[in-house]
Formats: sequence, structure tokens, C-alpha cells
Amino acid sequence: MSTNFFVQPIPEINVQELEELLQTVPETQLQLIDVREPDEVIMAKIERFMNYPLSEYSQWSEKILVELDPTQPTLVLCHHGVRSAQMCQWLIRHGFTDVKNINGGIDAYSIYVNPKVPRY
Repeated sequence: MSTNFFVQPIPEINVQELEELLQTVPETQLQLIDVREPDEVIMAKIERFMNYPLSEYSQWSEKILVELDPTQPTLVLCHHGVRSAQMCQWLIRHGFTDVKNINGGIDAYSIYVNPKVPRY
């Protein structure tokens, strides 16, 4: 995945908005992507998120375009929000129309929503 600078603003939601969506929107109506490394997911995770590690881009880049619906709401998570912003940009460039970065990532989720999710 290229680390080119972002050419357009990326819509964001905060972790409180994420939690509201997790509580109210059926699982089938949200695509939830976690771009952290597998060892990070083992340390701390939020249920329902699919793991597509950025370091494994070459392994999933083609199949994600078939597995996911580009018109469905797609929320992207990482540790603090930088890698997820890269993924959002990539998804938007590949035709995804409703993509949002989760501002603050899983670290903010642990601080502001669920302290049972370990911080690292």
C-alpha cells in the first residue's frame, strides 16, 4: 500500500459514535475493518471487526474488492487512526462510497468507551 499523502479529506467518526453504531446497527449493515497487525488484534480487539493487516496488503488487496460491498457503510480501525486513514483513502480510490475512519483508534475506544479493552 502506498504511503502517498491524502488527496481528499477522509470522513471520521469518534469512538462514542462507533459504540452507538455497534449497539444499534445490525451486523449485516456495517463493514468493520481493523488494519492492525494480528499480534495487535490478539492484545486488544473489538468484536465484529474483520482483520486486514496493512502489512499483508498484497494478500488481501484483490479479494477485499470482491468480499466487501463498496456501497455499504465501512468503518476502519487501527491503533490511533493513522493506518486506518491510509486504508480509508485506498478504499475510496477503489470506489467505496461510504467510508469512515475511526478517530483515535482502539486506544481511544479503550479510554472513552470500554476500559476492559487493553491498552498497549
